[in-house]
Amino acid sequence: MRRVVAAALLTVFAGSTAHADVTEADLANDAENTTSVLTNGMGRHLQRYSPLDTINKNNVKNLVPAWAFSLGGEKQKGQETQPIVDDGVMYITGSYSRLYAIDAKTGKEIWQYDARLPEGILPCCDVVNRGAAVYGDKIYFGTLDAKIVALDKKTGDVVWSKKIANFKDGYSYTAAPMIVDGLVITGNSGGEFGILGEVQARDAETGELVWTRPMIEGHMGTYKGKESTMTGKLNATWPGDLWKTGGGAPWLGGSYDKETDTIVFGAGNPAPWNSWLRGAGNPKGTEGDNLYAASRVAMDPKTGEIKWHFQTTPREGWDFDGVNEVVAYTDRDGNKRWATADRNGFFYVLNREDGKFVNAFPFVKNISWASGIDENGRPKFIEDNRPGDPSKAADGKKGEVIFAVPSFLGGKNWQPMSFSQKTGNFYVPSNEWGMDIWNEPVTYKKGAAYLGSGFTIKPIFEDYIGSLKAVDPDSGEIKWEYKNSAPLWAGVMTTAGGLVFTGTPEGEFIAFDDETGEKLWSFQTGSGIVGQPITWEQDGEQYVTVISGWGGAVPLWGGEVAKKVEYLNQGGTLWTFRVPKELASAN
Repeated sequence: MRRVVAAALLTVFAGSTAHADVTEADLANDAENTTSVLTNGMGRHLQRYSPLDTINKNNVKNLVPAWAFSLGGEKQKGQETQPIVDDGVMYITGSYSRLYAIDAKTGKEIWQYDARLPEGILPCCDVVNRGAAVYGDKIYFGTLDAKIVALDKKTGDVVWSKKIANFKDGYSYTAAPMIVDGLVITGNSGGEFGILGEVQARDAETGELVWTRPMIEGHMGTYKGKESTMTGKLNATWPGDLWKTGGGAPWLGGSYDKETDTIVFGAGNPAPWNSWLRGAGNPKGTEGDNLYAASRVAMDPKTGEIKWHFQTTPREGWDFDGVNEVVAYTDRDGNKRWATADRNGFFYVLNREDGKFVNAFPFVKNISWASGIDENGRPKFIEDNRPGDPSKAADGKKGEVIFAVPSFLGGKNWQPMSFSQKTGNFYVPSNEWGMDIWNEPVTYKKGAAYLGSGFTIKPIFEDYIGSLKAVDPDSGEIKWEYKNSAPLWAGVMTTAGGLVFTGTPEGEFIAFDDETGEKLWSFQTGSGIVGQPITWEQDGEQYVTVISGWGGAVPLWGGEVAKKVEYLNQGGTLWTFRVPKELASAN
């Protein structure tokens, strides 16, 4: 561990009487309080919408940098963080499990924490970190060796550090933690290694484990150190013993709806990828559904007991993780809903009270694995577009190769969408691509890749891959679309000023008109943007921040697409913008 302290700033910070502890009420009101950003998603509902309108369609053209902060050094791979802003201090995470405290007014560093990572960490998809969580007098974040760390937010000193799982078995952790009623709630990563997906809740003050909830049926949850209830029913949808190494990592983190007191986590792909081994290629009843992988699972935040689940891709065979964020919102008719844009290419709307299926529709083009979604929310599979069974191949080594759309990196991957309370639309960062995919024999070995598949990602259109879409969740209509040459891998934010902010791998940070999709402003950051923008108010001025730093899964797993973007430069710069007061009223 290495910690750098700017002494003068730290002295002022530590002695400030204004720096109050963050409470549960503060977290609950985060979406409405414009002077801070205390939660991942700008509210635990994950809408990523700000009521601020000082910066708007008329004056966004006057947006200029206020300051920039370099992460420094050579540890510059993908920068996917969402900043947290608390009492004038901005907290960001960086690649290789770093955490920074920065003066939000000036951009000067207050302190820096570097996790001491061991040799042999096994992150599948770059050494990224997606953000921190703040509560009380502490700041929390996860590390690539599958730990959750609590730091004193004034000094950066370690208060406690707990192991989520054993990194040597293939586990890691990259998401922002979530805090509900004094519990720090985390998932885990490692779905490509035959791990067990699990959600854990710890006492925020001590780090002691309160409850655990496995994501794969047959495994027992715990509550206060004792077994609680089994997830699902043993062997109901899994054949043999494959449930023991069944994957289902909830690697992206969760959302929380206070009205129903419900947390929802998405579970990733079942393991191995070869669906024939899991009974999904030739199912008997629901045997091959492999619950609760590729599902959204709703839980009681106090106990971890499952309230309901919805599986977006039963019989999963294309690595369509079900982790994509589930956003709590109210539709135009006043109905309380959940919405999620899945890797499988379909956008789903669920009832917020009980998770019942309401509607689904495609949000990307040329989906090949299913012809649609039936009235129960189940895919209408196109069986000829499942990768072939290698046991039926002449050599027994490689099943029939098929071309599938979308690719396993998804119609939408981890990059969060935004819901605008102003327009009632979602703004979805999607990608139009496909893949050659085939199945292979595989056996489980602890800590080794457990796929049983091969693949090559390919573009499906000559002129673009990335597509930012304005989606009407009521009708399924695509209101407008912005096409981008490279894949989109950054988060989206909307504001009451009628703006949609996101970034591109080519380095552009862009503001769009939320109604028309017109590009109103852009700024070249110098490296690809795969981070998550935020906005907040300080001293009567509205600020907008995003991190720039190319990386993530695309250059590592992108096949022919990766070759298309290999010229892009890595980096690590946090950019903060403002409209000068004298120009804020300009038209």
